[in-house]
Amino acid sequence: MTVRHLLADDDLTAVEQAEVLELGLALRADRYARRPLDGPRAVAIIFDKPTLRTQLSFSTGVAELGGFPTVVDGNLAQIGTRESVADVARVVGRQVSAIVWRTHGQDRLQEMADHVDVPVVNALSDDYHPCQLLADLLTVREAFGDVAGRTLVYLGDGANNMAHSYLLACATAGMDVRIVSPASHRPDPGVLARARDRAAETGGACTVTDDLAAVDGADVVVTDTWVSMGQESQAGERKGEASPFVPFRVTADVMARAAAGAIFLHCLPAYRGVEVAAEVIDGPASRVWDEAENRLHAQKALLAWLLERAGEGALAPSPAQVTG
Repeated sequence: MTVRHLLADDDLTAVEQAEVLELGLALRADRYARRPLDGPRAVAIIFDKPTLRTQLSFSTGVAELGGFPTVVDGNLAQIGTRESVADVARVVGRQVSAIVWRTHGQDRLQEMADHVDVPVVNALSDDYHPCQLLADLLTVREAFGDVAGRTLVYLGDGANNMAHSYLLACATAGMDVRIVSPASHRPDPGVLARARDRAAETGGACTVTDDLAAVDGADVVVTDTWVSMGQESQAGERKGEASPFVPFRVTADVMARAAAGAIFLHCLPAYRGVEVAAEVIDGPASRVWDEAENRLHAQKALLAWLLERAGEGALAPSPAQVTG
C-alpha cells in the first residue's frame, strides 16, 4: 500500500476525514478498542516548538494504542542544522512506525515525508494545524450530531496557521466557514483557493471578511491567540489596545449574534481579556475542555487510520475482543 501522511488538512478527502472522525467518536466511547501499535511499536514524537496538549495527547494516545511514544527534543537534535532533515528521516524512519512532528516550515515536514516509508503527521507547523482541526470537528460532531452544513466563524488573525486549517478542514467537511479578520491579516490566497475548490466539491462555502455580521446565525464561534509562536517579539503591538485584532475579540455581545445553542472553541492557550472574554471561555457556550480532550481521541483515530493505509496489516483487536 501507499504510505499516507497528514501534512495539511486537505490531504484527507471528505470521505476520509469522515472515517477518521467516526473512528474518533468510537475511541472516545471506548479508549482501548483499537491496538494497532501492540508490541509495543514506537512512534517518534518530535518537538521543535513549545507544547503541552500536543505532547500530552500524542504520548497518551500512542500508549493507549499499544505503542511506545519516543519523544524527541527537536532543539536538542537540531534537525536541519546539525544534520539534514533527509538524513534524520533515514535514521528515524527505520526505527518507528510513524513520525509526529511539531515544527516550523512546512517544507521540513514535506522533506521528512519524502524520505521515509512510515506515516508523517503534522502536529503543527507555521502554515497548518490539522490535528487540532480534527479535534475541533469531533467536538462539533458531539455538539450537533453532524458537521456538513454547519456554519463556523473564526475571528482574529486570518493569516495564521489556525485560519488556514479552518478553511481547509471545514471546507472538506462541507461546512460554511467564515474568516473574520482585519484586511491587513488575511489568509494566504493559495490556501483560500484550495479551500474554495474543496468547498465546491463538498457543498461547503468559504468567506473572508472584516464584517462582524458574518457571526450572525453561526453554529460555532472560534478564535485563537493573537500572538502565535515565533511572533513573541510582536506581542506588544498584537495584544495592546491599538492592536488591529481588538475589534474581533470574542465577547458576550459577539456570541449573542450567533445562533441559539452556538458553541465556542479555542485551541488554547487562551488569554482572557485579550482575544476572548472570560465570561465566554468560562461560560455555558464554551466547549474548549471537550475540544482539548478530543485531541487525544482524534489523533488516536488518525494514527490508526494512517497505519492501516501504510499496509501495516489488520488492526490488532482490543484485549476485550481477545478474552471475550
